[in-house]
Amino acid sequence: MELANGSAVQEFILLGFGVGQQERFLLLIFFTILYMLTLAENCIIIALVGLDTHLARLPMYILLSNFSWLEICYVSTTVPRMLFDLASPQGIISFRDCFLQFYLLFSFGTTEDCFLSAMALDRYMAICHPLRYSQTMSIHFCYVLVAACWVLGFMAFVVPVVMMSKLSFCGSNIIDHFLCDAGPILSLACPPLGIAPILCQILVNIFLLGNIFFVVLSYSVVILTLMKPSFEGSRRKAFSTISFHLVVVTLFYGSVAAMYVIPDGENQSEVAKAVTLFYTSITPFLNPMIYCLRNDQVKEALGRLQRRNVRFLGRKTNV
Repeated sequence: MELANGSAVQEFILLGFGVGQQERFLLLIFFTILYMLTLAENCIIIALVGLDTHLARLPMYILLSNFSWLEICYVSTTVPRMLFDLASPQGIISFRDCFLQFYLLFSFGTTEDCFLSAMALDRYMAICHPLRYSQTMSIHFCYVLVAACWVLGFMAFVVPVVMMSKLSFCGSNIIDHFLCDAGPILSLACPPLGIAPILCQILVNIFLLGNIFFVVLSYSVVILTLMKPSFEGSRRKAFSTISFHLVVVTLFYGSVAAMYVIPDGENQSEVAKAVTLFYTSITPFLNPMIYCLRNDQVKEALGRLQRRNVRFLGRKTNV
């Protein structure tokens, strides 16, 4: 981890968006509001599932509440640092903090891959095997599934991150990005790079493409099942539900695949920043709205919670 003059690299400089002071101020206000709304939306879902005993027993909402926890962690890995750099234009980040952000970004991203597959499995079992659904997707199995998603996500990139952190860095320590990502970091490393970049790319391909294949296969079988005459009565409602799931899947997988799977996706600086900004900031904001939009169970749970609060306030007033 040494520069060309022999001094050890202690910090990197994030260039950010490369815009003027006025544009920085507008971006700061916009992303601060977006971040606060994202936290509020996901906290509401977590609180609603936790307070409503009916939703808390449903597999989909067990997964969805944990997914909301994940989204809070995911967006908090990058956005607070980005807001700090917009407010303070130096963009200096320590070597340790840079690699920590890189590890958390990839870990939370991989965990989200696994959660999207878990939710696809839930919809597949609910629609294609309704008689076995309650037995297969038990509460115990759901929590095992949740634990597996978190463990896989955080174990996957430990070795590549450690290997990359041990590389030598020569020349510039300036990262042309607003966060510490694999491509910009590796572009500053001195050859030989060893197997770290190859291993990182292999793991990205395995987890990303593997989960995409599973999700596409699951929803394809679901759609074919819904086309059967026996589902004619409930087809519209089921299609409405999975269509929102497919929107979330498309937004996340489409943007991430454009960055890490398509050749040279990371090499176009401004495009890379825009795509990264989309899947690290915009999709965590959109996901809660998409999942809960036109969701009758969520509306019913909100109604039950509101009535409970009214009764509680009424008793308190009488006392």
